[in-house]
Amino acid sequence: MMNRGDAKSAEIAMDLNLLTERIIGAMIEVHKEIGAGLLESAYEECLCHELAIKSIAYRRQVELPVMYKGLRLDCKYRIDLVVEDAVVVEIKSVKSLDPIHEAQLITYLRLGGWHIGLLVNFNVRVLKDGIKRRVHNYQT
Repeated sequence: MMNRGDAKSAEIAMDLNLLTERIIGAMIEVHKEIGAGLLESAYEECLCHELAIKSIAYRRQVELPVMYKGLRLDCKYRIDLVVEDAVVVEIKSVKSLDPIHEAQLITYLRLGGWHIGLLVNFNVRVLKDGIKRRVHNYQT
């Protein structure tokens, strides 16, 4: 039998799954419309437009402070998108995704306290082959 905390966690997980599905749908729409081969900045602009059309809230080029042993470093890391203050989206347009791209996403999740991230490479023939969903420290 589920207690209230478990039920609430399950509801949040379902909401995050639905949100990531909607974000991926927006990504697919962008890729279908303009295809592969453009710069990351073009895909970011188009994806933001598509999210706005779908009434999905996002923040763009979100500054990520880096703390080291209590010291805030003067680093200029920026996350491409944070959607609904819950999902980090990292946009690429590269020949192929490398492990360092996934490590970057996981580091952003860890440093920012988020749990769900989407890494998307728009430079592919079929977009589903360029999307990776990553979860960090999420407990239901």
